[in-house]
Amino acid sequence: MAERALLRAVLTVFLPFAGGYFLSYLYRSVNAVIAGRLTADLGLEPGALGVLTAAYFLAFALFQLPLGVLLDRFGPRRVQAALLLVAAAGALVFSQAADEAGLILGRALIGLGVAGGLMGALKAITLWFPRARWPFVNGCFLAMGGLGAIAATAPVEWALGFTDWRGLFLGLAAATLLVAALIFLIVPERRDAPASGGLGEAMAGLRHVYADGLFWSVAPLVMTTIGTAMALQSLWAGPWLAHVAGLPDAGVAARLLVMAAALTVGFVIGGLLGDLAGRARIPLTWLVGGGAALFLGLQLVLILELAPQAYWPWIVFGLTSNLGTLVYPLLSQHFPLAYAGRANTALNLPIFLSAFALQAAVGWALEFWTPRADGVPPAEAYGTVFAGLLALELAALVWFLMAPARRAAERTTLAAAGSE
Repeated sequence: MAERALLRAVLTVFLPFAGGYFLSYLYRSVNAVIAGRLTADLGLEPGALGVLTAAYFLAFALFQLPLGVLLDRFGPRRVQAALLLVAAAGALVFSQAADEAGLILGRALIGLGVAGGLMGALKAITLWFPRARWPFVNGCFLAMGGLGAIAATAPVEWALGFTDWRGLFLGLAAATLLVAALIFLIVPERRDAPASGGLGEAMAGLRHVYADGLFWSVAPLVMTTIGTAMALQSLWAGPWLAHVAGLPDAGVAARLLVMAAALTVGFVIGGLLGDLAGRARIPLTWLVGGGAALFLGLQLVLILELAPQAYWPWIVFGLTSNLGTLVYPLLSQHFPLAYAGRANTALNLPIFLSAFALQAAVGWALEFWTPRADGVPPAEAYGTVFAGLLALELAALVWFLMAPARRAAERTTLAAAGSE
């Protein structure tokens, strides 16, 4: 019976939500491939390109707190299905945009519409899957986003051989409507889910989350590392490969594909490691900190241009940039089940605000350098700007390592393991 219930949860909960998360990552990442076409068609400067792409993150971030309340009160099925309708409308607006303002509006609507792609699923996972398997199931689910990132690379480049970026977004709008319908019609409601209470209780829950010491031990680290990973993977990795490594469009798409594939594998590996750590009573914070350190080292390789045209840095990028997502099951286990939606969205708010700020800031910063003869920023501009991102992440890692609440949580976990 347990196996049958698990299979039912995979078919009726995991897979429908996975479709929405696949699209969320595809939308998030696609501008890295179409950036050159947008620039050529509409004459965008680096700052404008950064802002319009980052509009996704801003809208996404600003909806996180109300999203957590809605998920805990109305459930992930209804909330996610409704939001995907907004994403479909955003894709339609983006496909018809004639100027920068239209692109920003469309991109912002997309960001709002996919804001529940991960958080809704994480809430559903806490309702339908065994608590001990949350890290592994979360990792497998995150891999579905990795598949969306893969689809946003070479497959998008291939599709653009048959249509333009406008036709591409029309197709994405139709696909988003289909997934919204599947979630609404297939995903069941959990009638025995913990009640979240009214608005007053919901806000009290948020205050509880934001007053928690462990939350603020991990938040700066995942804000900077995941924010940087999103800023690069969803946009600036493409221009870096073109302007610094000097690769053609096909070469850029190929390396973005490899990075996305490694990202997908990394999500599964992270889930497995989290699952094993839970069984062995090893603190998840150890994996989060170790993964961050590896990711910082990889960025140093890019800054120093040690292997500008090689594939392996992007493989390492994909494998190491996502271990910070183990914070989500960490918080789900740390807080009461009724707070699961709010705990994760409370963290998502600063993460995606950081992604917005960092992605836009890279574009603005690149404009401080005199462009090369071909109109693009020089290689040293990218190196200096990326070094600034690395400095922020290093400061956050030091804070994480010194945080008393993190050390206290680890002692509790290790003590529990020693008493068994």
